[in-house]
Amino acid sequence: MLPLNLLVELGIIAVVLMATRFARFGRKLAVATLVLLALAAFSPLGNLLLYPLESRFPPWNPSRGAPDGIIVLGGSVDTDLSAAHRTPVVAHAADRLLAPAELARRYPKARIVFTGGSANLVSTDAREADYSVPILEGIGIPKERLVVERNSRNTYENAIFTKRLVQPKPGERWLLITSAFHMPRSMGIFRKAGFDVEAYPVDWRMGGPDDLFSFTNISADGLGRTDVAVREWIGLLAYRLMGRTSELLPGPAKD
Repeated sequence: MLPLNLLVELGIIAVVLMATRFARFGRKLAVATLVLLALAAFSPLGNLLLYPLESRFPPWNPSRGAPDGIIVLGGSVDTDLSAAHRTPVVAHAADRLLAPAELARRYPKARIVFTGGSANLVSTDAREADYSVPILEGIGIPKERLVVERNSRNTYENAIFTKRLVQPKPGERWLLITSAFHMPRSMGIFRKAGFDVEAYPVDWRMGGPDDLFSFTNISADGLGRTDVAVREWIGLLAYRLMGRTSELLPGPAKD
């Protein structure tokens, strides 16, 4: 259902229909597909879908003092490429791995937890944690400070397995590091799992509200933002329907 996949599928259907007695409908479908592709690639559509997600949680405020722990969600390393080349391959969202290094230096007593296994539908031995942890060690986090969860396949399991692993105590403060667009769903899942965490968003794809109605002349940027935003909105709806979150669009906790 992601825009790029859906538009390719509709384009193929249009071409097939044009070779049948439904050729007229096929031509109309082809035109509609091209218009939708242009909107997704060049219009502000992706920005309009992405901004409510990225702006939902503000940057973390350190004024409350040092956290007891820092949770880093996987999603940066391509496990298949890493396994093929036998070295970590960071495909995107590198900020998820860079941010904990600075926090670890700033808060030397905080526990650092990385959670991420394999999201592949077909199970493999390649786990994201196995390739992400060497990166975290390489940028300055001592091995003895790292707690590793390597069996989770999605954000829901990130929350469940991490809570089981670290057993947070009442009154402890834990930070959750993930991409800004992914933060609403992540916070909702952790809250539903009974793990009270504070949002530490990273990896923004937009600069701010000034970008809302900006057009792009690079189709890859427009399609990428639209795909990311639609995927996240679908995830929010699905997790709400499955009861894994208590709100469609979780936001900051009310004081």
